[in-house]
Amino acid sequence: MKIGIISDTHTKVKKTSRALDVLIKDGAEFIIHAGDIVELETLELLKNCGLKYIAVYGNNDAHLAQYHNDYNLVQEPYFFKLANTKFKLMHLPFYMLPDADVIIFGHTHNFDSDFKGNTLFLNSGEVCARSKPISEWVMLEVNKDEFLVTHYTKVNKNDNIKQTYYKYKREHCE
Repeated sequence: MKIGIISDTHTKVKKTSRALDVLIKDGAEFIIHAGDIVELETLELLKNCGLKYIAVYGNNDAHLAQYHNDYNLVQEPYFFKLANTKFKLMHLPFYMLPDADVIIFGHTHNFDSDFKGNTLFLNSGEVCARSKPISEWVMLEVNKDEFLVTHYTKVNKNDNIKQTYYKYKREHCE
């Protein structure tokens, strides 16, 4: 299963739309937003992208609570299962115990893909390109015996999108 992951979109709706378009074009079957959504328009993009999605509140998203019932918004840490894989979703990296197969977080604005003790810790980086002149997002492909991570980066004012690949072997499959 291919899962598109974005985080820290903040006010950059156009950058968010581009990241979602690329993920969908590349075969995403599900979308995860790891918080700091900020804009109602971003929630509309998620809702109307044609895929199932989930979004966790970030530390800049309290104003979106009024729309909780209109969108698939959850509070952290949020556990769920996809593709026979247990996920933990959060924005703030405060719950970093390896109590799921995949732990997705945001907040730091830095891409991180680390496989420790058969748990994948994954931060897609920042879509908003606030901390650096690069917009970034991730595709996670979940297979029975491996995780494949594609890290997308796009330098501002440049149309080229670079992809970097990571592969992790799953030791204990259910």
